[in-house]
Amino acid sequence: MADISAFDAIVLGLVQGLTEFLPVSSSAHLRIVGDLLGGGDPGAAFTAITQLGTETAVLLYFRRDIKRIVLAWWAALRGTYGTDLRSRLGAPRTQPVDHDALMAWFIALGSVPIVVLGLAFQDSIETTFRNLWLVALMLVVFALLLGWADRVGSKSRPLDLLTPRHALQFGLWQALALIPGVSRSGGTITGGLLMGYTREAAARYSFLLAIPAVFGSGLYQLVGSVGDFGDPGTPALGATVLATLVAFFVGYLVIIAFLKIVSTFSYMPFVWYRLGLAAVVVLLLVTGTVDAVPATATP
Repeated sequence: MADISAFDAIVLGLVQGLTEFLPVSSSAHLRIVGDLLGGGDPGAAFTAITQLGTETAVLLYFRRDIKRIVLAWWAALRGTYGTDLRSRLGAPRTQPVDHDALMAWFIALGSVPIVVLGLAFQDSIETTFRNLWLVALMLVVFALLLGWADRVGSKSRPLDLLTPRHALQFGLWQALALIPGVSRSGGTITGGLLMGYTREAAARYSFLLAIPAVFGSGLYQLVGSVGDFGDPGTPALGATVLATLVAFFVGYLVIIAFLKIVSTFSYMPFVWYRLGLAAVVVLLLVTGTVDAVPATATP
């Protein structure tokens, strides 16, 4: 893609921050907005690195929850509740279950699918999956799935009732977000609603589950891109850092607003937004305003 100016970096960071936690697909927005700015597809690496900004906002917002989970996990692991396997997992037979300790294991279990599939399909994620026709299709499919899940889900199950099987299923739904247009939060929230979890429980677990996946992906891409920043077709380091900082500040504000919204309202506004965005993408493609395939991609 062409060089990203400071203005472009701010816009892309703003887009990342606004859309990362909403079930509308931040990677799809970056893919589309990058083209509209005239610079083309920012690329999977740029997307993953800027997600470090929004995920740092998650660490800040959920810092107390994360601290409690880590301390409980370590206490159980070192044998506070007993030395048998169940006790070290946080579920001793003779004492109350430590849900925080279990949550740490559930997050680890739920992270397995996206790690395995991310490594297996890395080339496709950076090329084929970024085809805008596929993005438009995923925006529609998962809009309909989200709307259906929000309608039929019982929305009665709290996060304390999370099970290993459900943790893995959440992880599989999250892994679908490797395809731009699906949405990491949209996938996990849809899965959570279909499993009967409340809107807020599904959203909170979506945030927590994303932490290892996003940081792992972002740091992996950062290490692999250190020597490439500024090369032709690659965003410069300064622009990437600027976009990441903007994404952090905006993302933090979005977390606060989003959790309040889902506690009160349905997901239908996001469903209609996704359908409208898909229509816009198709219109841009049909009119030749944007290219379906990034110039550097080989589908």
